Order: sequence, then C-alpha cells, then structure tokens
Amino acid sequence: MLTKSLASRTVFIQAFRNVVQNKQIKRNAGHGVWTYRVPPPMPSKKSIYLANTFGGLAWFWILYHLATEPEHIYGEWKYIKPSTWTDEELGIPPDSAGPLKQISQ
Repeated sequence: MLTKSLASRTVFIQAFRNVVQNKQIKRNAGHGVWTYRVPPPMPSKKSIYLANTFGGLAWFWILYHLATEPEHIYGEWKYIKPSTWTDEELGIPPDSAGPLKQISQ
C-alpha cells in the first residue's frame, strides 16, 4: 500500500513539474513533433528549399504547357462566328414553310 502511494505521488509530482516548467512530454506516436499551446518548431532549411524547388518546378510545368499547348484550355477547334452559320446548319426551317406563313396569307 505504501509503495502504491509513493509511486503515484512521484508520477504526480513529475507531471506537475512538467506543467510548471512548460515542458512537453515526449510521445512515441511516430507522427512528427507534437506540440500543445506552444508554437511548433521551425522546419529545417533543407525542407524549405525542397518545398520551394518543387513548387517552382510545378509552376514552370503549368505555365510552360499553357504557353506551348493552349488547346488544353481553349479547345482544339477554331472559333466560328455564329453570324456565319446558315439556317440549315442551325436547324431552322425556311420562311416558306410552317404555320405562320399560312396564317398571314
């Protein structure tokens, strides 16, 4: 009984000291650094340079292909003005046919 109370007392005192000294208890989750109510650690310079490099390569890829292959955005066919379309292409019957022509006579 005495050892249980001593063990629990030491665990409680250690936890209280960590809270008072604002220390983080190490977790063994394996998902990176864990922080609570403190700013996370800054990333390394290597990871910042890699992120900027990959971001620059991605934007180069996008802008290069927009400049050299605009068909992906604008389509592959030339734009035809609607005013050049005929009634037959649009599916409009001729003026001599239809119910309105018969009424006006």
